[in-house]
Formats: sequence, structure tokens, C-alpha cells
Amino acid sequence: MASHALAKGNNNSLMIQGTSSGSPQKSFFTVQILIRTLATAFTVAAISIMLTSTQSISLFGYNLVVHYSDTSAMRYLFGTDIAACVCSVLSLICVFLLSRSGSDLKHYFYLFLHDMVIMLLLMSGCAAAIAIAYVSKYGEHKVGWMAGCDNVPKFCNRISISIVLSFLAFFCFLTLTIMSSKKLMSRPIE
Repeated sequence: MASHALAKGNNNSLMIQGTSSGSPQKSFFTVQILIRTLATAFTVAAISIMLTSTQSISLFGYNLVVHYSDTSAMRYLFGTDIAACVCSVLSLICVFLLSRSGSDLKHYFYLFLHDMVIMLLLMSGCAAAIAIAYVSKYGEHKVGWMAGCDNVPKFCNRISISIVLSFLAFFCFLTLTIMSSKKLMSRPIE
């Protein structure tokens, strides 16, 4: 809502001056900061849950410890979460600095490019992890792969929570990508 201030002009008439010139810009940066903070929180939570997901079982007299690093897909998701978290923090700092200074059209392009790359990175990590998680949970009977989550349910549940949190971070970056592209399309080309 625009706030108005009354000011006296030179010829003693009243003029109405609008003071809402930066409001859409400010709300854009506020939403950007909020979503980037959420993405950072989701990736930090996914990383911490992935790191602590271990379970010991005894099979045929052997003690076996299952850890996320046993599969390359989970290591890849872990790496993509770390990269997304670091980039999210760096972009959060950049957006905060941009909100304080004047913004240029090229800054929106860089935000769009950054968010799109991180979104695609998270999507690939989530896709790889969900494929292994699916096979671990249900097996693949046509090729003889048995389900493993029956033996380590605590581990599988924690990995599933980590994957869901990574997907939430992905959706945050998807939203940021859409916001930045919309901002680019709405501004006239100079």
C-alpha cells in the first residue's frame, strides 16, 4: 500500500507525493533472502541427517555397519547438498548487498544463472539418490536385486528424510529461478 505525504508547494498549494518508489524492489529482495535462507536451512539439515545416518546389523554372524558413503549416489547427493549450501550462503550475502545498493539488470541475470545451476545440481543429486533409495526399498526382482531396507530400516528412513530435505532445497531454487527470470522479463532492455 502506497503511503503518501503532504507537502506544501512554492505557490502555497498542497501537493501529494508518493513515497512507495522502492516497495516492489524491496519485497523482491525480502522474498529472495527468505527463500535463500530456507534453502540453506534445508541443505544444512539434509547434510547433518545424511552424516548421522548409520546403522549396525548382524548378518550371518558378521557385524555390518551401513553408512551413507557406502553408495556413490548418496555420496553424490551429499556433495551436491554441500555445494548448494555454500552457494546459497554466498548468494544470500550477495542478495543482501544488492538490496542495499542499486541493482542493475545484469545482477538479475547472474542471480538467474546461479539459481538455475544450483537447481540443476540439486536435481541431479536427488535423482541419483532416489533411484538407489527406491531399489534399496523395493528391490528389482527382474534382475535379482533384493530390497535392503528390510534389514536396516532406521538407516533407510534417515536417508529418505535427507532426500526429502534436498528436494525441498531444490524447490527453493526452482522458485528463485522463476522469480529471477520473471524479474528479467519484466524489465525493459536498455
